[in-house]
Amino acid sequence: MADTLSRVQRIIVDRLGVDAAEVTLEASITEDLGGDSLDSMDLILELEDEFSIEISDADAEKIKTVGDIVSYINSHS
Repeated sequence: MADTLSRVQRIIVDRLGVDAAEVTLEASITEDLGGDSLDSMDLILELEDEFSIEISDADAEKIKTVGDIVSYINSHS
């Protein structure tokens, strides 16, 4: 899980321009990290590439926090 989290953190820091310390498991992509719907879509695409997975639109809508991302990746890769 730590490796997944560090990879997710790197992507979020690169995409949203936030400090790595802000990217915690509890952090909301939109509320805490300042991402909007376009940022969320871009993150999903980048995560799919990074982890060689496909995230359905329905599943993507359920992903709200960094922890949601990590859990999803760990259960689908």
